Amino acid sequence: MSSTEKVKLLENALDEGGGVVRLAPAWVPRSFMMPGGRLKLDPKDLYALGAHRGGIDERWLASTTKADNGPGTPEDEGLSYIVTGDGIAGAGVEGAAGTTRKILLKEAIELLGDRFLGKEVMERYGGWQVLAKFFDNLGPIPHHMHQMDEHAARVGRKGKPESYYFPRQLNFTGNNFPYTFFGLRPETTRDDIIKCLKRWNEGDNGILYHSQAYKLKPGTGWFVPAGILHAPGSLVTYEPQRASDVFGMFQSLVEGRPVAWDLLVKDVPPELAHDLDYIVSMLDWEGNVDPDFSRKHYREPLPVKPVEEMRGEGYLEYWVSYGSEYFSAKELTVLPGRSVVIRDSAAYGLIMLQGHGTVGKMKVETPTMIRFGELTNDELFVTVEAARAGVRIVNASDREELVMLKHFGPGNPDMPLVAGA
Repeated sequence: MSSTEKVKLLENALDEGGGVVRLAPAWVPRSFMMPGGRLKLDPKDLYALGAHRGGIDERWLASTTKADNGPGTPEDEGLSYIVTGDGIAGAGVEGAAGTTRKILLKEAIELLGDRFLGKEVMERYGGWQVLAKFFDNLGPIPHHMHQMDEHAARVGRKGKPESYYFPRQLNFTGNNFPYTFFGLRPETTRDDIIKCLKRWNEGDNGILYHSQAYKLKPGTGWFVPAGILHAPGSLVTYEPQRASDVFGMFQSLVEGRPVAWDLLVKDVPPELAHDLDYIVSMLDWEGNVDPDFSRKHYREPLPVKPVEEMRGEGYLEYWVSYGSEYFSAKELTVLPGRSVVIRDSAAYGLIMLQGHGTVGKMKVETPTMIRFGELTNDELFVTVEAARAGVRIVNASDREELVMLKHFGPGNPDMPLVAGA
């Protein structure tokens, strides 16, 4: 398909959807993790990409970021597709009237970025510089960090802060370890961590003895700056973050499973892959040993305006990710039988958590089970023009709440600031 044909297809989709387009699920495996089975992917499909690639434990949302899963990773892994075609707004599934076609969201923004994100965002940031995902694991992730800008730049990448929110709807069970280790104990020294790295091939290198775990609470979250060690626990996590897939694993053994040294130095210049001083220098040391870490980085939801005022208008909306210049996110609940118009100042990706109804012209519904490769009605992208004009959201149930998550990229002027974060 030529660029001209793609532009015409996208313009038709935007016109048909009133500035809202439908997205296909983007599933991502991780070879070093065991999937938790709560993302509604059919259990028969958890290893749909092959056991050698690992189980599917992540769903990437409104993504223009390619997954960095090493050799054998498909070119479009982690990338979201816009689903277009006749009747797609009202149907959005295989078998809908007309012909269904797909085009990468990444291509769409490259071709029509001003229309999707706005001219100011495109000029300042150059595109959709945010990635959101669900991750769902049976147990904990190894204690790891995401590089800061100065270290990520050495391998041609960007640093990655991220945030966590634990949706109640997906956390009907906590799985094996609903606790997360954050940072390092205040008395920890750099030499302590170097000694852990030297013990990499001796089994458990003992790095968690230098950290502290926090019990995870559904309906709350955390903000994790780049350079901070963290070992996420086994709750299903909604994770808005800067659009990058850099990381370094600092824990050598998790639940009896060895972690390869290659995963520690994945984003380290090859000539420094065994330079322990350099590897430890990638940590934001003051941030890791901060005794006030919890107060600065724990996140309770913040109402966008007085709760009783919102309830009277038929909805409840909370900031669930905030305090970063790179991303933010909200949880929106529309009460049973209500119709509301919601305005935002920036474009956003949207994923359904509960209920059914319409978002603008688009039918939405929360699936119970999804086959790998199957299209759904639970994920959308709302352009800046539609967001600012206001999107009418209708809860078609007179009994059940309609609940969704919305994530924004950099440049959203409404995002609340956090002192001391």
